[in-house]
Amino acid sequence: MPITLIIIAFTVIVSIAAWQQPRLLDRLIYWPPAVNRGEWWRLLTHGFIHADGSHLLFNMITLFFFGRVMEQVLVPVIGAAGYVLFYLAGIVVASLPGHFRHRRDTTYRSLGASGAVMAVLFAFILLQPWSMLLVFIVPVPAIIFAVAYVGYSLWAERQSSDNINHGAHLWGAAWGVAFMLWLEPRLLFHFLSQLLHPALG
Repeated sequence: MPITLIIIAFTVIVSIAAWQQPRLLDRLIYWPPAVNRGEWWRLLTHGFIHADGSHLLFNMITLFFFGRVMEQVLVPVIGAAGYVLFYLAGIVVASLPGHFRHRRDTTYRSLGASGAVMAVLFAFILLQPWSMLLVFIVPVPAIIFAVAYVGYSLWAERQSSDNINHGAHLWGAAWGVAFMLWLEPRLLFHFLSQLLHPALG
């Protein structure tokens, strides 16, 4: 079975279990005071629970389409374990800036796989910037989506009115790009070449 499908299945199972068992959700969610007292696993486990069905569905559909592509790209290079670690690191790396920002905030909580999913998506965009993504059934070039998404996340992070960790989305995206460039620095020239020679499709 593809690793991406295993990650999706595990995330769906844990998310549903957490909805049915509030105590489990409380043990897995990111909450600064708990992390400060040594419950470091929350920096990872919050990526396997979601607020509701739409939150879970959006993340898992995105992961399904782009995770399978990136799995085929990365597994031959870094192995199955490497691909899993890339995904898990996306959860942790995306949450760390928010942790240091909110570490004394007892009311702040965060959950969801968005940081890791954005890492996968933006790694794909680095490879194929002019691929067409379906955004609310509207086809949009991947690079245009990336620019709009970053702009929106920066704006939304400043508003801080919807309790969504938009900063995690940005840091997850940055992790995906940084990891790919660390793995193969020549991808930067490939990306720039692709930008200069659009091929929509």
